[in-house]
Amino acid sequence: MLLAKFFHLLGLTIWVGGMFFAHMALRPALASLQPPQRLVLMAATLGAFFIWVWISIALVLGSGLHMMLLMGGHAAPYVHAMAGIGILMMLVFGHIFFAPFRRLKLAAARQDWDRASRALGQIRMLVGINLCLGLLTIAIGALGPMMA
Repeated sequence: MLLAKFFHLLGLTIWVGGMFFAHMALRPALASLQPPQRLVLMAATLGAFFIWVWISIALVLGSGLHMMLLMGGHAAPYVHAMAGIGILMMLVFGHIFFAPFRRLKLAAARQDWDRASRALGQIRMLVGINLCLGLLTIAIGALGPMMA
């Protein structure tokens, strides 16, 4: 169980920490760039980060299911809450990856900066939602055992 918990926390840290960095530090810092440079840089940055998100999802989902199986179906309500929110986050990320991120890459490659900007705006909103869900999950994981 200890190794599963380590991989679970590793995946969560990479994913939520990466979203926090991108949303709270990188995005504001790139505001000084012109749209073509900013959009190309964000498409490349997100492409690299999203590889790590897929790895993180595999770690979080695999380790989370493993730990729940070890509990024999007797997981506390806070564990079920974390699992539900985690699945929702994965679904939101899947939408980001296959819809607005795909549009961002295509529009940036075609130098259609208006469409690329709209796609990045959608990604920004959805990442903000997922960041809030991730922080909520961390709070539940940290405080849930004390309330169970």
